[in-house]
Amino acid sequence: MDILKIPPMEKKEYDKFIDEQYVSRIAFKGDYPYIAPFLYVFNGKFIYFLSTKYGKKVELIKSDPQVAVEIEKYNSDLSQYRFVTLRGQIKEVISEEEKMDVKGMFVKLIKEKDLSLNVMAALGYSPQDPPESILNGEKCYVWKLVNVKEIVALKNS
Repeated sequence: MDILKIPPMEKKEYDKFIDEQYVSRIAFKGDYPYIAPFLYVFNGKFIYFLSTKYGKKVELIKSDPQVAVEIEKYNSDLSQYRFVTLRGQIKEVISEEEKMDVKGMFVKLIKEKDLSLNVMAALGYSPQDPPESILNGEKCYVWKLVNVKEIVALKNS
């Protein structure tokens, strides 16, 4: 009996999929594998993340930047699903201009997707802070996925 393989997505298709989603999971190396959810934005070339300036994830990124990023979408009954896994490195964005561009993308994401302001806590801000606080504050790190070595993008339809 032949094993049915899940069909892959073409680059144009998975780029569109990545652009449409905004929640990922990042797997880090450490004493044991560690997985954490992250909001992200995609500019067509890089995937960017914001994080608080504290916690296990920051320690792990600084000790070993190699990660796997997973983005998925599925129906509750799993009749349809898609996922992309990217292996690469997380690098802190240092350029002030690039950081401001990325922070602006996050403000736009929060507003356009009408996300709860509770998401601000995951970025180092109070849920009472307006999304624009991200632009003027230094409460979070800006990261980007670089040196991507492998992309697995599969779908069932």
